[in-house]
Amino acid sequence: MPDAPATPPAATATAAARAQGSSAQSSPAQGQGSPAQAATHRARAHSFNAAAAQYAANRPSYPPALFDALEELTGRPLEGARVVDVGAGTGLATARLHERGADVIAVEPGAGMAAEFRRTLPGVPVVRGNGNALPLAGHSAALLTYAQSWHWTDPALAVPEALRVLRPGGALALWWNTEALDVPWIAESARRVDRHFENLNLSAEKRNFDARFADPTGTLDFVHREIRWSRRVPLDIHLANLGSHSVFLTDTEERAAAFFAEERRHLLAVFPDGLVEETYVVHLLLATTPTA
Repeated sequence: MPDAPATPPAATATAAARAQGSSAQSSPAQGQGSPAQAATHRARAHSFNAAAAQYAANRPSYPPALFDALEELTGRPLEGARVVDVGAGTGLATARLHERGADVIAVEPGAGMAAEFRRTLPGVPVVRGNGNALPLAGHSAALLTYAQSWHWTDPALAVPEALRVLRPGGALALWWNTEALDVPWIAESARRVDRHFENLNLSAEKRNFDARFADPTGTLDFVHREIRWSRRVPLDIHLANLGSHSVFLTDTEERAAAFFAEERRHLLAVFPDGLVEETYVVHLLLATTPTA
């Protein structure tokens, strides 16, 4: 049985997230609703800056098949392509694009995440900004990517910005790593998270990966691909990954500690050797702009 962390994965970041969150430049999310919901969204968007190192160390990356799909759907190689990775965070997707030979520039709103990005990828340029108002010249990119970040934008602003920045025939690619809920232990864990945050509709958030969610105006014609993959990690990494999500980063330390102690107990019953097989489905949405 692995040693338990001295503090739960989310707890060390929670207070700091509240103190430092105001340094981030968050964007309105789709369907924020009431002022209270908007305030919750802002707090969740800001929360990553104080937990950037935890995010970088424990979040899953993306499988090679995803980038193969990007090349297939766009009809061109990533190598040499001018790619803008928006909401780049600590650079998980940017690093994979860079490895494929893309001429990539990152856009990231949060100071803490951008600092971690620069530490991890010192040779890749990153600029502060967000998808609602991209700090880029018109028709300057062949591909715009949003890895795990489009849901922090307002599509009414982000779609026109994408069309402005993309070259004719360019592509907008949005993707999310999501839990494979057909795996029994993953479904059970997701239900425990839902119960812990019963005031939030997390299940609905996890289902919002279709074209209507991405572009409610219907301006863009998205193709949807699903790519299944997995990784095997120590239990501590799995819990720290879970704790790096905004709902836990904005939870109280006491509630988070109680949840992760109980979650550790549940998962050790499934994985007594302390190695967790995480299975993901990447949802990829890609739309191509007119060539003229």
